Amino acid sequence: MISELTSVTALWGAVIFSGFYHGINPGMGWPLAVSSALMERNHRALPKALLMLAFGHFLAMIAILLPFSLMIFLVEWELQIRLAASALVIAMGIYLLINRRHPKFLARVHPARLALWSFLAAMAHGAGLMLVPIYLGICAIAPDDTGHLAAQALMSSNVMTAFAVAAAHTLAMTLAGGIIAVVIYFWLGLKFLSRTWFNLDLVWALSLIIVGLFGAYSAYYGH
Repeated sequence: MISELTSVTALWGAVIFSGFYHGINPGMGWPLAVSSALMERNHRALPKALLMLAFGHFLAMIAILLPFSLMIFLVEWELQIRLAASALVIAMGIYLLINRRHPKFLARVHPARLALWSFLAAMAHGAGLMLVPIYLGICAIAPDDTGHLAAQALMSSNVMTAFAVAAAHTLAMTLAGGIIAVVIYFWLGLKFLSRTWFNLDLVWALSLIIVGLFGAYSAYYGH
């Protein structure tokens, strides 16, 4: 019981950590929030932009997690679903390692449509996929529960968990990205940003592969 609780706690910790990681990554949009506030010359535009980015990111997480929440009620196929999801995440990471160019369609989105941009960016970079193995680990069914859990109740529970995971992750992402955006906007300025720009594309791709491998391992031997 204690080991199971520890495992679930670690998985929720991974949800929060991945949120901070996404928030720190400039590719998830916090530079756009800084840019929006500077263009409008109004500091109130900063939190508004961050909220729009958060909303788009949250929708992307839900769009990825919900289909899996509806599939996991097929208890007898739980292992196969988790392994397939892990393979999908690994494949996305390998693709991003091979194709290092940013999707061109993101540049065509109007700067005012931050929620749409955030949604598309999260989809294009596999941000939602990164959460899938962690989410499926949280929803894992104990062997002695498979005989009496009603599918409808299980599916409903997993849908609520999907929303909770997406919300916790997005909150952490917005907090991390927001702190960086505020510091850049009020104190450091864009000149500092241009001199110290960091690119996490390679780290991001490798992270997807690592998360996918973790998901496959936990499906076989872990929670």
